[in-house]
This record gives sequence, structure tokens and C-alpha cells, in this order.
Amino acid sequence: MLTPLVQRWRGGRASYQPAGEPIDPRRYEVAAIRDDTTARDYVVGAHYSRSYPAAVHRFGLYRGGHLVGASVFSVPTNYEALACLPGARDERADLGRFVLDPDVEANGESWFLGRCFELLRREGLAGVMSYSDPEPRSDLQGRVVFGGHVGTIYQATNGVYLGRATARTQRLLPDGTVLSPRALQKIRAGESGWRYAAAQLERFGADTLAAGADRRAWLAHWLPQLTRPFRHPGNHRYAWALRPCDRRFLPRSLAYPKIAQPQLRLMLDGGMPCDNAALHRLPSQTPPGPIS
Repeated sequence: MLTPLVQRWRGGRASYQPAGEPIDPRRYEVAAIRDDTTARDYVVGAHYSRSYPAAVHRFGLYRGGHLVGASVFSVPTNYEALACLPGARDERADLGRFVLDPDVEANGESWFLGRCFELLRREGLAGVMSYSDPEPRSDLQGRVVFGGHVGTIYQATNGVYLGRATARTQRLLPDGTVLSPRALQKIRAGESGWRYAAAQLERFGADTLAAGADRRAWLAHWLPQLTRPFRHPGNHRYAWALRPCDRRFLPRSLAYPKIAQPQLRLMLDGGMPCDNAALHRLPSQTPPGPIS
């Protein structure tokens, strides 16, 4: 049995609920977020990664004048990853963060994302790429802090599934969050943002990295003590052409990945919050084999 779920965030913890609960669009408004601080504060306060991408476009989901969701379209780490999208280089973007409050109806994701695509099209964008991370992660105490997701809302909005991104080894901090390769590169090279990147290690006991210190030696000392390796098989990749005339330029979609019972039970029994009691009535029997 496969059950589509949508993922929500609050205070750095993911929660899950069944897809399909209809949203009442009359209660919501979608508008651009003009200042980066508002979007950053909302995303960092809610998302488990506690990080914020290099934003190009930011949109908010508002209910009664209150921000209850945010989408951040960002500059990719590697522009070559967007080469399959239509349009020129500056007409392509990553969906870097997509966060909604748990009390927004389940269909809020696909409705909100659709409105964002309309606004991006007016801004002249031609294509968007997004990634879903299906791999669960836990903290040092074994508590599951992220149950993984296969991109249910991307499938609901007819994203073209391109398969997995490149497999890589990640470094996990004690709370189960990822210390990204980009953060490590900023520290080594002293690039803009290195102070914020170093603070992720300092938060767990590393000495303060002084401006004139040997950055590589500092990392060589603290990485083995404060992080653990995690072999990640690659995120799922989805793509959209925002202009109907460009859809023919995208590759043919591969079969969508689905959530299998073993991972579903992990989400529900491994300490992940669940906002719908119906999920807990799922049968306990799980089919053998790997998670799809």
C-alpha cells in the first residue's frame, strides 16, 4: 500500500499528513516577499536545515494577513544542473526552499506552488528545478529528525521526474542536520558567508574560528569530532517549463518514485510528528524490499 504524504515544518521538525485535503483559496493570498529578512526568518525558523539559499525570488502564502508559507527560488550551486531547462541562464532557477505551516490544508502545497509559477512566468522565468530528499536522518540520540520525502507535491504539479542527482557523502552534525559541501568550501576559502558556516560547528563545541586562523587545519581538527559521514544516494530531481510552448523541450518524465510502507512506518513510528490521526490506522504489515 502506498500513501501519498505532504511534509510540513515547524521549529525545525518535519511533520506529515495525507495529501488530498482541499484548500479554500478564498482564505489565502500569494504575494512576493520584497525583503530577504522576512523570508529568511520564516524559513530558518521552520526548516530543519536551519539554512537559507541565495534567493532570487521569494513568495509568501498569507492567511488573514499572516505569513503561513514561503517559497524561495534561488541561484543553483552549479548552473550546469539546470541545463535541461528551457530559457537562457538567467531565466532558470532552483526551488531552494518550500515551507508551509502544519495547519495549512494538505492541498495548499500544490495550490501555492502553482500560483508561484504564474508569478515567476510574469517575471520572465522559463524553467524551474527542484529536489526532494528521500533519505531519513537522525540525531546522535537516534531520534528521527527528518523522515524524507519523494516529492508528492511536485508530482501533483506535473513535474518532470529526471531521476536521482549524484550520490555523495555528506557530513551530519549532532542534531542530524547536514553541513553542506558549500559551507565547507566557504570556510576553506574564506568566501562570503564563511562566518555563518563556521558557526554551525561552533554551535556544537568547536573553538571560534578567528579571521586570520588556518581554516583548513581548523576543519581538519573539528570535522571528525563533531560530524559523522552519511552516504546519500542522491536526491530526486524534478523540472518544470513555465511557458506551455517550452514543455516540449524537457526530457520525457521517468516513473515517479513513491513512498513505500517501510518508510511510512518510519515516519510515523520513528518519532515524526503526524497531523492526521488517520495515518496511524495504517496496517502494521510492511512489504519486504527496499524503499522505492
